[in-house]
Amino acid sequence: MKVVRFHAPGDVRISDAPEPTPGAGDVKIRVRNCSTCGTDVKISRFGHHHIVPPRVMGHEIAGEVVEVGQDVDGWAPGDRVQVIAAIPCGHCVECRRGFRTVCENQESMGYHYDGGFAEYLVVPAKVLAVDGLNRIPDGLDYAQASVAEPLACVLNGQQLARVGTGDDVVIIGSGPIGCLHVRLARARGAARVTLVELNPERLALAAALVAPDATVCAGDTDPVDAVRKLTDGRGADVVVTAAASGSAQEQAVQMAARQGRISLFGGLPKDNPTIRLDANLVHYRELTVVGANGSSPAHNAEALRLIASGAVPVADLITHRLPLDATLDAFDLVASGTAIKVTIEP
Repeated sequence: MKVVRFHAPGDVRISDAPEPTPGAGDVKIRVRNCSTCGTDVKISRFGHHHIVPPRVMGHEIAGEVVEVGQDVDGWAPGDRVQVIAAIPCGHCVECRRGFRTVCENQESMGYHYDGGFAEYLVVPAKVLAVDGLNRIPDGLDYAQASVAEPLACVLNGQQLARVGTGDDVVIIGSGPIGCLHVRLARARGAARVTLVELNPERLALAAALVAPDATVCAGDTDPVDAVRKLTDGRGADVVVTAAASGSAQEQAVQMAARQGRISLFGGLPKDNPTIRLDANLVHYRELTVVGANGSSPAHNAEALRLIASGAVPVADLITHRLPLDATLDAFDLVASGTAIKVTIEP
């Protein structure tokens, strides 16, 4: 079979590999779609401390079961499935308390285990043990199902930030994650959603798809001032930074309303993770600042339900479908900002 393997920063190769064989508690799937994200681009360029090369990349996975291990119950060839990316251990203190997104022993597909940029993939028993293999609802195609993984992360972030009915929500960043945040905020009852982006072309592309109530091009105007004007000086109930930008995080605190919630959703570069936080704004406005780290198996299951029900449409966000041998081209598309969601179809 063909696979896309990371060997070193700047060295990602499409090569031949033997088909994997499932162990007693594993499930083997034929990968039908594995979608790409900015993290894949970062791994290809800079590597990752959890990846020991060579490693097959890809973590937004959907496919069809082709073989099950002898100890596996409840799954059979032909089942259509979506696979979680982040694998909690299920038994550490945090997992036992229900905080599976911050499991201290977390592993990941495409990092610790071979991922979905391949024709076939073994889903390890650890995934099944935490209910991390989800049935794709009837009528939902594999490409849309693969978007359940990033939507699950967005769902975790909005739950932590308590996005709800009547909220005035600002999303900073108009990439695929920002687009999903816009759609999920609407599904959760937000009264108004404003999309903020530095790049005018990228903002126009995203806005044409997800139709936010308002847009702000941060490259042309002060986004804090713009949000205050849009909200009659009050500020936003929730601000989500769906971009790896320290300045966006600082601005998010400034544009939040009293008792507002700020989600630092996008992580910052490891060599520059520090921002200046106006602690008096947090103090006197009673602001809440929360992080968001990936998703749990339960988030993935709920994300699939939201997509299948039509509450969070994703089909139109998939702007490019490419074969496995064009995966490196897909990374370039993602990096260029000229696409929303790029999916690979092995």
